[in-house]
Amino acid sequence: MVSDPPVRRLRLLLALPLLIAAVPRAAEAENLAERNLRRIIDRQKEAFADAAKQGDNLDASSLKRRLQEISHDYEVLLRDNPRYAAGYAAYGLLLGKVDMRKEAAAMLLKANELDPDIAIVKNQIGNLLAEDGKPLQAAPYFIAAIKLEPGEPVYHYQLGTLLVEARDEFLKNGQWTRANLDNAVLEAFRKASELAPDRFEFAYRHAESYYDLERPDWGAALKLWSALEEKAPSDIERQTMRLHAANILIKTGRAGHARILLETVTEPGLQGQKDRLKPLLENAGK
Repeated sequence: MVSDPPVRRLRLLLALPLLIAAVPRAAEAENLAERNLRRIIDRQKEAFADAAKQGDNLDASSLKRRLQEISHDYEVLLRDNPRYAAGYAAYGLLLGKVDMRKEAAAMLLKANELDPDIAIVKNQIGNLLAEDGKPLQAAPYFIAAIKLEPGEPVYHYQLGTLLVEARDEFLKNGQWTRANLDNAVLEAFRKASELAPDRFEFAYRHAESYYDLERPDWGAALKLWSALEEKAPSDIERQTMRLHAANILIKTGRAGHARILLETVTEPGLQGQKDRLKPLLENAGK
């Protein structure tokens, strides 16, 4: 059964109905299972939506009771349909949301065993492994999720994040060179940004990823920061992009242009970052 959830980490569930569509509708019994799963998912989404609306006034005991009832329904569903991959997948995602990691992993691995072609299952197994400090084991699951659903930007983004955060382990393993790793990082964030042009944070991370590279193409990075400035919804965000552009201009020996750009950064909240660039600018001038 679902235990008391850590309410500060509650988030709405991913698009779980997609799991149902991935399962063939070959038999009447399976169709009934699908309908039951849809009902469970609807109740689950409603419970989390209500919790989100309550905010700081969340009734944790009420949410716990609702999730326990939903958990019971999952267990009945899986008892009656022991080879229903989508059911295991959906239950595993719920258990992961309430931080029951061991139980979530068991459900997701069972779903993956029954149906190895559910991308969201691969991705979530990868997440659990990455969070457990096992990036080398996590990477193949992220890559498999991308192969199954290459059009899902989140999968590319998560792979790029994993490769950056665990770079030393991947290089030590010997299966990656720094050049290959850097190419994979840049491509992952580029693809995520390309697939989700409305996600400003993806475009930002793509531009930022040039800092993670051993041999960055600063010209390409500068173009991205300039493009982001045009898309930024607020003045402080536009000025943040100028700070990045100024940093690159300093790195590439264009101190005069950087100085002019820094003069346009006037937001009080950005003065600390601006001040950190001033010594670099002075050294570049020398």
